[in-house]
Amino acid sequence: MSVKYTPVQWNPNKWVYDAVLLAIVAIYISVFLRLGAAEADVSRPIDGAVLRMRAFGTCAFFMLSAILCIGPLARLDDRFLPILYNRRHFGVLTAIVAWTHATYVYNWYFNFSQINRLEALLSSNTAFGQILGFPIEALGVFAFVILLILAATSHDFWLSFLGAPLWKRLHLLIYLAYGALVAHVALGYLQDTENPTFALLFSAAALGVVGLHVAAWQVGRMRSAKGEWVAVCAPGDIAEGRARIVQLGPKERVAIFRYDGNRFSAISNACAHQNGPLGEGRILDGCVTCPWHGFQYRMADGCAPAPFTEKVPTYDLRLEDGQLMVQRHANPPGTAVDPLAVTGMEATP
Repeated sequence: MSVKYTPVQWNPNKWVYDAVLLAIVAIYISVFLRLGAAEADVSRPIDGAVLRMRAFGTCAFFMLSAILCIGPLARLDDRFLPILYNRRHFGVLTAIVAWTHATYVYNWYFNFSQINRLEALLSSNTAFGQILGFPIEALGVFAFVILLILAATSHDFWLSFLGAPLWKRLHLLIYLAYGALVAHVALGYLQDTENPTFALLFSAAALGVVGLHVAAWQVGRMRSAKGEWVAVCAPGDIAEGRARIVQLGPKERVAIFRYDGNRFSAISNACAHQNGPLGEGRILDGCVTCPWHGFQYRMADGCAPAPFTEKVPTYDLRLEDGQLMVQRHANPPGTAVDPLAVTGMEATP
């Protein structure tokens, strides 16, 4: 952790993450511009500007779909956690791509309007009482404004200024934006193409987002606490240097870490700094490191190493019938708990 403020805490992983995102966006746009004209009705050739706005618009949709899939995928399989760590960068890039799409629409369709272009955009179609022909412009503007707000408040300053609970509630607006975007595409672009390729990809993306969230919710519900001691998993199911996150209640999660081969400790999953997910962090120098801002805690007592003073609650563990069990009631923050040592285990890579 650090007491020095820096606007963006860059590291090699973030550079690679952003480089891969930019490469994927560039490849998608290039392929769409090359092949996208074949997706349109050949009896109505489309202009290059229209093709570009569709390229950036569909790219933004698929990017937002991918963002909403990352969370449930990480809850279902720990191997997706590295993609989760810098998800906010993904969101900002999505807002930039959406901005490019909106700029093409704004300048192409309303550049020669006799009234103010924004007024023309919002008043060109007011048939809100029908499905086919519904004003998709309003849906697009609604989703776009939310994306801009979330991108503008994605920085750690706003997380600290607003507080983690309010900041998280604000960023749940992403689901409203996605719903509006799905309707925007379904009532707009899909009505103007005869080739089923994009319709199939669009449906797969939207259903994938819904399906993964339902699956993650179901798994979380099955893991929810129903007694004083909650069954977690077999000790060998937790990889060395990693954690298993268990939901104990609507707003309470515990992270059970395995380290030093066969030792297990449980602490709150919420970092004392800004509620970062400790269970998604790595163990470095004997401490778990929060993936958000690098705050560290010892697993055995939930205390940050000196000179830092942050503390998180700890939990008792026991082994019963080959299963790790966690006590659902937390110990006070900073309470030392002897690690649970499980004999006869080999280190899991």
